[in-house]
Amino acid sequence: MEEKPKTAINSVEKSSTIYPERLRSLSGMPDMLYYIGRLPDDNRPTAAIVGARMCSPYGRIQAFNYGRFLSENGVQVISGMAAGIDAEGHKGALEGGTPTFAVLGNGVDICYPSSSRSIYRRIPEKNGGIISEYLPGTPGRAYHFPARNRIISGLADVVVVVEAKEKSGSLITAACALEQGKTVYAVPGAVNDALSRGCHKLIYDGAGIAYSPEVLLDEWGLSVKKKTILKGKTKLGLATDLDLVYSCLDLRPKNLDQIITETGFSPGKTAGILAQLTLMGLVRETGTQHYIRLE
Repeated sequence: MEEKPKTAINSVEKSSTIYPERLRSLSGMPDMLYYIGRLPDDNRPTAAIVGARMCSPYGRIQAFNYGRFLSENGVQVISGMAAGIDAEGHKGALEGGTPTFAVLGNGVDICYPSSSRSIYRRIPEKNGGIISEYLPGTPGRAYHFPARNRIISGLADVVVVVEAKEKSGSLITAACALEQGKTVYAVPGAVNDALSRGCHKLIYDGAGIAYSPEVLLDEWGLSVKKKTILKGKTKLGLATDLDLVYSCLDLRPKNLDQIITETGFSPGKTAGILAQLTLMGLVRETGTQHYIRLE
């Protein structure tokens, strides 16, 4: 069942002063936009987060974390509300506090896919917007989605690709961004993972390496909010045993046995330290006895 909007559908012509300035300066942009909620602020830094629909748990976590981190630091997040990476980027941004915006390949009065119904409702509630070049009531067509990618990249200063196969819609968005003079970043993954081949190809071709969300803030000269967690001798102020466990983790899940082997701690001690780090918000359990480091 289609999700119908509870707020008004607005329209804006390209000649209007409220039409996004980022789009007005580009060729091939629509003469009319339809939207629910509001349009992105031209004066705020803006990043697009895009990637595979059929993503891995690793990609899902990274998209959410990047979306939340950017939003927490005042960056507007743009995406397409598709299942997978797009949806996770929006979810993270909704937690971060800065408005997020979805560009659809159908009319704004239609929620597609239905799995994004909650995001569709929450974006306008959180002062963001649902945007489309298509008339209300227009169903999604296969050719609409590659076309809408030029708007996603056009509204952004930076495009971040999180997991993409060698031939994918995300690479179309990246290509649009490059044609528009925008900066493209890719999140690296395992070299033997098909979902990372598109990202690695972008990096090979010169895209920035988004090895952590902090590097993206350099695009706008923003600095990361510093947080003091505990007093101590290490950079994060962690006690030695906690720091050893934290330091052996990274952005890809590690199982408990790997952590025990690397630290040399007993299973009980390792599990206890992981529990402490999880409560401190430094570690997340991504599956049964699999952990990642939160930076």
